[in-house]
Amino acid sequence: MYSRIEQIITEIEEYMEGCKFAPFSNTKILVEKDKMDELLRDLRAKTPDEIKRYQKVISQKEEILNDARERADALITEAQVHTDQMIEEHEIMQQAYAQANEIVNQATEQAQQIVDQATEEANGVRQSVMDYTDDMLAELQNIVSHAIDTAEAKYGDLLTQLKDSQKVIAKNRDELKPKQEAKDDIASPDVLI
Repeated sequence: MYSRIEQIITEIEEYMEGCKFAPFSNTKILVEKDKMDELLRDLRAKTPDEIKRYQKVISQKEEILNDARERADALITEAQVHTDQMIEEHEIMQQAYAQANEIVNQATEQAQQIVDQATEEANGVRQSVMDYTDDMLAELQNIVSHAIDTAEAKYGDLLTQLKDSQKVIAKNRDELKPKQEAKDDIASPDVLI
């Protein structure tokens, strides 16, 4: 499932890829403030919707558990009423006791199954939400890593170019030095011997 948040992040990435570099820089880009503000506002607006959707899923877990408890309580209450009725009938008192216990046991087992199933479903939903969140964080981590790698590559190229320029300048200065010393010798004929 591709969420609106992921779409907006992709739009931001595509927008940044299309931006021009700032003058004299290979690492800084020029962005339109209004366009970036619009994308960020859209991201902020959609984030609460995504969170509400996951909160709704989690709240359904509570509804399932509450429904299971209510059904279990209803079964136990029904079993108790049935037990009380059978006890009131004097001649079948022993039989009523046995049947009541059996009904209570069945109700308890059934209630436990419902609670176990609801817990299992809730845990599955929670795991899905955690997996989705982890996927989103992993994607964000990849985006940041890519940005860092891009910046390091561009910054490294700049350093190499500057070092090459420094070597050329040093070579040019070295080439100028012998000429300068020769001119100094010709320009000063008043040397005492």
